[in-house]
Amino acid sequence: MKVEQIGRYLWRIPPDAKPGMRVPALIVADERLMTQIQREAALEQLANGATLPGIVKAALGMPDIHQGYGLPVGGVVATDAERGVVSPGAIGFDINCGVRLLGTSLDAAEAGSRMRGLVDALYDAIPTGVGSRGALTLGARDLREVLVGGAGWAVERGYGLAEDLDRIESGGRLEGARPDSVSPHARDRGLRQLGTLGSGNHFLEVQVVDEIYDPRLASELGVRSGQLAVMIHTGSRGLGHQVCTDFLRLTEQALRRYGIVVPDRQLACAPVDSEEAGAYLGAMRGAANFAFANRQLLTDAARRVFGEVFGLGPRDLAMAVVYDVAHNIAKEEEHEVDGRARRLLVHRKGATRAFPGQPVLVPGDMGRYSYLLVGTEVAMRETFGSTCHGAGRVMSRTAAVKAARGRRIEKELEQRGVLARATGRDALAEEMPEAYKDVREVVDVVHGFGISLKVARLRPLGVIKG
Repeated sequence: MKVEQIGRYLWRIPPDAKPGMRVPALIVADERLMTQIQREAALEQLANGATLPGIVKAALGMPDIHQGYGLPVGGVVATDAERGVVSPGAIGFDINCGVRLLGTSLDAAEAGSRMRGLVDALYDAIPTGVGSRGALTLGARDLREVLVGGAGWAVERGYGLAEDLDRIESGGRLEGARPDSVSPHARDRGLRQLGTLGSGNHFLEVQVVDEIYDPRLASELGVRSGQLAVMIHTGSRGLGHQVCTDFLRLTEQALRRYGIVVPDRQLACAPVDSEEAGAYLGAMRGAANFAFANRQLLTDAARRVFGEVFGLGPRDLAMAVVYDVAHNIAKEEEHEVDGRARRLLVHRKGATRAFPGQPVLVPGDMGRYSYLLVGTEVAMRETFGSTCHGAGRVMSRTAAVKAARGRRIEKELEQRGVLARATGRDALAEEMPEAYKDVREVVDVVHGFGISLKVARLRPLGVIKG
C-alpha cells in the first residue's frame, strides 16, 4: 500500500493507491507506530473504507489502528447524512463498547492491605466471561424500555444517581432507537446480560491517579494525584453483537439492489435514506443504549462493593462518574467540510469522540497505564472530532496465548503491583501487556498532533476480566 508522510504525525494514502477510492486515507501516527501499523492489513482496510459511497474528506486512522472486520479498529469514516451510506462493519460488532471512569474520595494509600479483598469482592459481585448472566432478568417490556432509555432507565430504577447522566456522552441515551428493529434473537441474548462485564478486552480496573498534566482541568473533573479510581470497559454484550450480525447479512443482500460495489463485503452498506439503513440505525441506537445502561449497572455494583469493603456510605465514598465515552458507534453530527457546514454520519470504530472540552478516556493494558484526555478544536478540523480509543493490539489473541505458554501471567502482573482475576482459561494470556502497543506512545501522538490533550495518567492496581 502506497503511503506518504505529510507531517510529523500524519500519513497519507493517495486516492489512486487502490481502485474505487473516492477520497484519500489519512493516518495519525509517528514513524515508530507506522512501522507497526504497516505489518498487517489495517491500511488496506482503511483504503477500502475510502471507497464507501458518500464518504467525505478522508478515511481516517488513529494511532491505535489495527486490523478488524471490514474497517480497521481505530478507523473513522464520515458519510453525507443525506446522500451517503451506513455500514455496520464500519461500526463494529460490540456496539458502544465504551469506557467509564469513576473517581472516589479515597487515596490509593488507604487501600493498602484491603486491595486483595477489594479485587476479590468485585470479582464475586460482577459477572464476567463469555455468555455471563447477570442477576437482573429483564422481561420483554423492560428490555424495550432499556433500548429506548439507556442509562436513564437504570437511574430511574435506583441504579445510580441523576447526576451520573450529566457525565455520560449523549447523556447516556441516543435518540431514535427502534426496539422493533432489534431481532428476537438479539433481544433474547440481552435479557440476562444487563449488568455483566463479558470477555475479551473488557475489564473493570481499580487504578491510582499517578500523574497530573493539567491541574485545572483535572480539578474540574474531580481527579487528583494519588486518588483511587475505577475504570469500566464493556459494551452491549451479545445483544449488540447480534444486531451487527443481523444487519451485515441484510446490507450485504442490499448491495446489488442499490447498485453499490465495495472491495470487501465486510463493508456492506446501504443508503442512509433506505429502509435497511433506517432499521439498522434504529437497532444500533438501541444497542448503544443497552451498553450505556450496562455500564450504569456495573457502576452501581462497584459502588456497593467499595462501600462494603471500606465501610463507607455513598456521601463519604463520593464515587462520582468522571465521564463515560462510547466507541463503535455512528452519530449524525455537523462538521465543516471544504469551508461549509455539512450534516454527516460519522462512523467511529474503535475511536472516541473528542469534541472541544469533552473528556476522553484511553485505556491501556493491564500492566501499564490508562489516560484521561480532553478533546480540542484541532480534532474538529482534522478528524471529525475524533481521537484514539486505546493502546491497539500488536498481537492476535491466538498469538498471545501461544507466547504466554508456560508462563503465569497473573504472577507477572502481581510482580508489577497489579492483582488480576479472570474467568476464562486464556483470558489473561490473550490480554497480556505485550499483546498491545504501549498506550503512552499512542497518547503522545494524539497529544502532539493536538486532537486530544493529556489531563491525567492512571496506573492499574487490580483488574477483573472475563
